[in-house]
Amino acid sequence: MDLRRRLCAEWLGTALLLATVVGSGIMAERLCGGNIGLALLANAIATGGGLIALILTFGGVSGAHFNPAVSLAALLRRELSGYEAGLYMLVQVLGAFCGVAAAHGMFGEPLFFASHHIRTGPSQWWSEFIATFGLLAVIFGCSRSRPEAVPYAVASYIVSAYWFTASTSFANPAVTLARAATDTFAGIRPSDVPSFIAAQLVGAGAATVLFGWLLRYRAPLALDLMANAGEDRTARPLQD
Repeated sequence: MDLRRRLCAEWLGTALLLATVVGSGIMAERLCGGNIGLALLANAIATGGGLIALILTFGGVSGAHFNPAVSLAALLRRELSGYEAGLYMLVQVLGAFCGVAAAHGMFGEPLFFASHHIRTGPSQWWSEFIATFGLLAVIFGCSRSRPEAVPYAVASYIVSAYWFTASTSFANPAVTLARAATDTFAGIRPSDVPSFIAAQLVGAGAATVLFGWLLRYRAPLALDLMANAGEDRTARPLQD
């Protein structure tokens, strides 16, 4: 696919992902009568289901990154050029804000409004490191062994990470930025965003380095394999 089509897919896929995350959070909060655990469960299940559908839909076009951390990993592995990775990240952020606006429109909320949901402290930052490291680990590992299973593995990991991390697993800088613009169940206070993103990027970098060594021979990210289904999928050695 040419770059314009790939960028459109990344923008639209990220927008629909945020519409899923924020919209299901609003719906869950309204229907669960103050039961936060039940609301989180509903939000997690909706997000996981949406991820499977979106990765399967857009994987054959752009690789379905929807996440600057994944695009950063592709850049570090030299599967995207710096120019391509920068544009991927830009449209992912734009798409994320569009998705928040779409969710707000569906539920009669203001287009954007800053969150007051406090998410800060070492436990939250460590959670985001773990969440993002684990997400990239799942992608790298499944890319090597079962690339066709990546949409299901990624969604399963995210649903579980909603529950085993203290931060409820943002694991995505674009998602984090956009969720600062929604004062709903899914929100994060704007002043807490930089620390979350820093932890996410460190986690992504650590996973990329470790799995580059651990696997020794690698295949491209499985999400990118979906975008190049007709090409040779033989694993290739890491560059020195």
